[in-house]
Amino acid sequence: MERDKLIKKYNIDIKKLEEEQEKLAKQLELKDKIDFKLADRFGAIDNVILGNRILSCVIVCDRNFEIIGRAYASEKVKFPYIPGFRAYRELPAMMLAFNKLNEKPDVFFIPGQGIIHPKLGLASHFSLAAGVPSIGISDSIIECEIKNEDIFKKGKKVGKILKIKEGSKPMYVSPGNNISTEASYELSKSMVKLPHKKPEPLHLAAKYAKEVRKELEGGKKEENTRLEFQK
Repeated sequence: MERDKLIKKYNIDIKKLEEEQEKLAKQLELKDKIDFKLADRFGAIDNVILGNRILSCVIVCDRNFEIIGRAYASEKVKFPYIPGFRAYRELPAMMLAFNKLNEKPDVFFIPGQGIIHPKLGLASHFSLAAGVPSIGISDSIIECEIKNEDIFKKGKKVGKILKIKEGSKPMYVSPGNNISTEASYELSKSMVKLPHKKPEPLHLAAKYAKEVRKELEGGKKEENTRLEFQK
């Protein structure tokens, strides 16, 4: 299997990482850290793979979706893509970018899974590392059951389906940490700005990532040099 080849190539102790995920998952709090109806700073992140580097771009916006802070970081990829262990690949760059922010948000939207993950989703892992409540917005789920708009894992409600536009694929909303399932859903729904189907902060982060990538690549072209992500 490709997974086994990658584990052997990178000398990864998968059992140890699974144990770490399970240990960290026990630290998650699914109660509202604050009254999120009063939140006025919202963060979001977008990660892009460029060659053998990860470009992580973060933004912070207000209720009117005006950007009040943003930063980015580029980090060499040190962990392969292995389903279920995305955080070990992307989290280092995410934390570098997050730590550059002058304005820290009340809650962070993460394009990935929260507690609907079989062990520890990217949104949950990021929240524990950054110390900021988080919401996971993903376009896929595994090992979960859907009843109406609710998502269950092992009989426990862990998220809700967010579908704003008819004919579009649903988004799966789940708390990452320090926020409840209901607050995660209600806040996500309130932050959608049509025609976009995701919470607007995620759209702004993706737009910023495109701008940064264009700037980085454009700058290299002006120097008539090929963009070398190996450096």
